[in-house]
Amino acid sequence: MEKANIVIIGAGIVGMAIAASISENNESVFILEKNRIMGLETSSHNSGVVHSGIHYPNHTLKAKLSIKGNSMIYEISKKFNLPFKRLGKITVANSEAEIEELNKLMRYGVENGIEGIRFLNRNEIKEMEPNVEAELALYTPTTGIVEPSELMNYFYSKSMNNGAYLAVNTEVNGLRKKDDGYEISCIACDRKFSIEAKTVINSAGLYSDKIAEMLGMNIDEIGYRQEYYKGDYYRISGNPPVRMLVYPVPNGPGLGIHLTPDISGSVRAGPNAYKVSEIDYKVDTKEEDFRNSIRSYLPSIDSYKLNEDSSGIRPRLKFSKSDFRDFIIRHEEDRGMFGLINLIGIESPGLTAAPAIGEYVSEIYENEIKR
Repeated sequence: MEKANIVIIGAGIVGMAIAASISENNESVFILEKNRIMGLETSSHNSGVVHSGIHYPNHTLKAKLSIKGNSMIYEISKKFNLPFKRLGKITVANSEAEIEELNKLMRYGVENGIEGIRFLNRNEIKEMEPNVEAELALYTPTTGIVEPSELMNYFYSKSMNNGAYLAVNTEVNGLRKKDDGYEISCIACDRKFSIEAKTVINSAGLYSDKIAEMLGMNIDEIGYRQEYYKGDYYRISGNPPVRMLVYPVPNGPGLGIHLTPDISGSVRAGPNAYKVSEIDYKVDTKEEDFRNSIRSYLPSIDSYKLNEDSSGIRPRLKFSKSDFRDFIIRHEEDRGMFGLINLIGIESPGLTAAPAIGEYVSEIYENEIKR
């Protein structure tokens, strides 16, 4: 039986960020990934937005880790010449209800200490984005975009240089607690094998609740059950209608259909967010539904051609009484699982928070597990 010190389940951008951080001071770190390459799911099906942190209540992990991750991504990108653009973002409002929501985002921004945020009136909006129609906007200059695959490659290179090992095409199909650690059952190329590890870090993304369930955790009782929400994208043809990121105020399970320039300058619209039971990546939303959503703040959208682009699936923790669910990142010692760190419900701003999550998990390991 193979033996390891630390096994990370899942080689998405968060799993690789954890590997890059935790392998700095620890040997025998293995990352297990069921797909043929890393980051094939949520990590490569997103907007590539570097969020500022205005959407998350103060003192939550989403706020803390996205704000820290925001600055870390820009530092990494500058130092290692990764493609990025610090474009800034305006979140726009036209009705009284939307303005009230915008005021809430401003409160979050102030409480979270986000630099440079301010309100823009109609004239100031027009100066920044002539095609946008809005009564009020919240400007967040620290929002930007990054190429997720390049950031993931950085974490991969750092992990490998530190001596970590990535095993792709390796699916975990069993997990058992032992006196001195864990036994992880795997299938790789139709071959069954097992690994013993002192520490297991569950960063399995869409399947992280299922991994926790393998250990006998009642994921409904403890609030770990995830649901799948799909988001579609359309690409806007022709001259870009906006220069920076333009968001409506949040409404529903996502952040609303927004406009995001990519590294090349082309603009994508999306994603929306709707619950699904199966995972697939075809675009299901009608073009006219996108136009109707965008038209409220970009009336000129009717003069542009929209082309189906892509879609993504995010894991969302199932709501109970609260309409906000924070990231779950915790050492499960109090549930009799010493050495198990669960990461569940890592949706947006997971990409932004990734380098900070890596450091956060490493701190948990060093302070609570390592002996």
